[in-house]
Amino acid sequence: MVWTGTWVAERLGVELIGDEELPALLGLALRRNPKRAHLLVSSVLGKHVPQRPAVVYGSGLALGRRVRELLGGEEAARSVVLGYAETATALGHAVADGLGLAPYLHSTRRPVAGVARAGGFEESHSHATSHLLLPEDPKLLAGDGPLVLVDDEFSTGNTVLNTIRALHERYPRDRYVVVALVDMRSAADLGRLDAFATEIGARVDLIAGAAGTVRLPDGVLEKGQALVAEHERATPVPHPRAPREAPVRVELDWPAGLPDGGRHGFTPDHRDHLEEALPGMAGKLAEALGGRPDAPGQAEETTAARGGAEQGGAEQGLQRPAERGGAEQGLQRPAARGGAQQPEQPLNRPAEQAGQASARPAAQGGAQAAEQPEQAPDRPATPPAGLRPRPRPRILVLGFEELMYAPLRLGTALEDAGHDVRYSTTTRSPVLAVDDPGYAIRTRLVFPAHDDPADGPGERYAYNVAGAGFDAVVLVVDSAADTPALHAPDGLLAQLAAHIPRVVLAVIPSYTPTVNPTDSVTEAPERSSMLPEPLRGPAFSSYAPEEVGWLLQDLSDVELEAPTEEREEAIQSGGAHYAESLPVEYQPSERYQELFQAALESSAARMARAVGTVTETVLAERSARPVLVSLARAGTPVGVLMRRWAQARHGLDLPHYAVSIVRGRGIDANALRWLAAHHDPADVVFVDGWTGKGAITRELAEAIKEFEGFDPEIAVLADPGSCVRTYGTREDFLIPSACLNSTVSGLISRTVLRSDLVGPNDFHGAKFYRELAGADVSVAFLDAVAARFDEVAASVDTDVKELLATDRTPTWEGWAAVERISEEYGIHDVNLVKPGVGETTRVLLRRVPWKILAKRGAEADLAHVRLLAEQRGVPVEVVDELPYSCVGLIHPQYTRGATGADGKAVVSQ
Repeated sequence: MVWTGTWVAERLGVELIGDEELPALLGLALRRNPKRAHLLVSSVLGKHVPQRPAVVYGSGLALGRRVRELLGGEEAARSVVLGYAETATALGHAVADGLGLAPYLHSTRRPVAGVARAGGFEESHSHATSHLLLPEDPKLLAGDGPLVLVDDEFSTGNTVLNTIRALHERYPRDRYVVVALVDMRSAADLGRLDAFATEIGARVDLIAGAAGTVRLPDGVLEKGQALVAEHERATPVPHPRAPREAPVRVELDWPAGLPDGGRHGFTPDHRDHLEEALPGMAGKLAEALGGRPDAPGQAEETTAARGGAEQGGAEQGLQRPAERGGAEQGLQRPAARGGAQQPEQPLNRPAEQAGQASARPAAQGGAQAAEQPEQAPDRPATPPAGLRPRPRPRILVLGFEELMYAPLRLGTALEDAGHDVRYSTTTRSPVLAVDDPGYAIRTRLVFPAHDDPADGPGERYAYNVAGAGFDAVVLVVDSAADTPALHAPDGLLAQLAAHIPRVVLAVIPSYTPTVNPTDSVTEAPERSSMLPEPLRGPAFSSYAPEEVGWLLQDLSDVELEAPTEEREEAIQSGGAHYAESLPVEYQPSERYQELFQAALESSAARMARAVGTVTETVLAERSARPVLVSLARAGTPVGVLMRRWAQARHGLDLPHYAVSIVRGRGIDANALRWLAAHHDPADVVFVDGWTGKGAITRELAEAIKEFEGFDPEIAVLADPGSCVRTYGTREDFLIPSACLNSTVSGLISRTVLRSDLVGPNDFHGAKFYRELAGADVSVAFLDAVAARFDEVAASVDTDVKELLATDRTPTWEGWAAVERISEEYGIHDVNLVKPGVGETTRVLLRRVPWKILAKRGAEADLAHVRLLAEQRGVPVEVVDELPYSCVGLIHPQYTRGATGADGKAVVSQ
């Protein structure tokens, strides 16, 4: 049998390693996603691959029973289950059913007016990232019983750990259980769960159906994107037949007041109510589908009808159900395509198996196992002589994005009634379709979103539906999605009708909690934002979690690096902004590392003095308990050191966050919104490493005008350009953290702002270079400076007294010098003039330098600059009149090969 990951594995070199049942549980596909090339396609989740409802539901039930066994009956009854949208909403609900008495809530991407948000978080590798938590009862997450978090896949763990961290801050508890169909952590991530549990002081368990990992070769993202581009033009969609019937609408009589799922919470009482109503609703669906599963006359009618099919579009409007026979399968079933496993045994409902142990889902086989023919229990195994067995109509129950559980349970009820049913759901996730037996996504239907999504219109998808041999489809949506877009000529109903003979629409009332305006909201106001909680180490950065929270999204899986020359040409030609890509991380030579260590040893005390001075000035003038917000990434080590000084000298535990600001694009507005929701903006103090000509200072002042309460004044370690009032010194001295890139900044890249990666509700992005851990000196740098705090304390006290009595009004003399240099050297662009030791170092590490201007007599702070210039073949010109120790000139009018100010190639360096 062909594994449905073969096609991707052979072309990309991707390997699936782990438990022997993994190939039956997972296939591979390629995703149209700039953050991660591959998609693990579950055969038992019911999202991309149609599967027997009993298998999908049973997979979650089995995991839920294992959680109940782990916790014991008493703790299980106190637990709450949280599932993740969109793929794990039904899985989480089934886990809650397996637990028995646990209420259930799933995250959502659909804001609901009038419902207070209990939090939000980010999913780093997903196509759509922002999650909301909208429980009807704010107390649902406030208990101290175990919290069970359910996702289809546990890989890096970032999403789950960020969720736990955010909720633990508000509602601390002693125990968490993470549940997933598959545990796919890499070796590097295996220890993170235990370290995280120790960090928050709670027990965190993991239960998974199977375990393994995906081995990805170098360059897999680029290769995957190239394959997607190559095959996207030939995405297979089977030739549609002319619909012989308009879709019919069936009234389910969904119980009044019963939630349509777990978006706002689903209690055990709700579960009992649903169980009572399911048989009646399944009966109405069966009637709309044509009666009994073995009704006579099916084969004759369908064969004739299919023989005369013509092309055409779906009819408009919905009809009431009419009597109709079944259909004989005229298209090849997926089982014939390869990958078949042993057929699963039917699974009972929870009431029938209460208290019984259940096999793990991996033991039940993969998705193709359900495609094996089955005998109904009341039929003879061999038909009487002369009689041809009548095949049962093949029915697909198709759910809608997050609405997975209700369609799944309707599917199990139809199965219980003897129908041949498969189940899957539509999705917003774009995946490449390739019609090959060794690929998990064979076909793709594309249609417009039909629920007026908060993030605007867009494409939605149904996979492995067209051409799969279905005789009928039951599309289940909630009333919010029963819109004109659903019924449009290019809508989902028309798409289904063009490929499947009979289409039935079942609409479930969208559940909206009744909000009493007089009720008090017990959740904290700071949890009202849909934005995720900050990223923290060790999951993101090598800094300790309390040192800094990064208001960024993790783009570690995205290939963003480009050669320096290519970036420079694109930036100067206007073809790209510098924040849309990253330079390749400079790996220092042994000689350069020695220079860094020497610079750190010689300037640690000087830097400690500046740290103390600026921190004490902030405490005296700005706020007694400031919220430090460093501008990532040069400002972040300074913010950490200021926090350490305040703790060492005053016992203050100051909050510290890192945010992104981009020249020409402004500060991350979503980060400011998060800060305003969690802190008093008047307490926020922005922190940076140094000023050059003051471009970022001006950028911040302009951007902050839109937000009330924030003070745009930046506190910096060194202000040689005389651009700010709050500083540690105005000398242009070597700050050792400027000598290196990520390896002295918590292994975090520069920040990234690119429209295909950062949406309107996202934080700016950055990468965590875990692979550079062996060269990381971030903590060693902080420790070396902090070790000198005591010896400089007296000098700091003197400096602060003098500063507070001094007129520190910015003169902007640095900006004037930059304008003069720009004109004198024929550059005519101040953005290409980078003054100061720190900025010059950046030019040499990240850009294409033209020449370096060095102030005569400043040699002590410039050894590393001269070494970098020597390594890159850049001339150093000594000058007398310079307010800075040095100035770096970026190559003007750069094209590859150019060295002159006019952009022409003069001499090859």
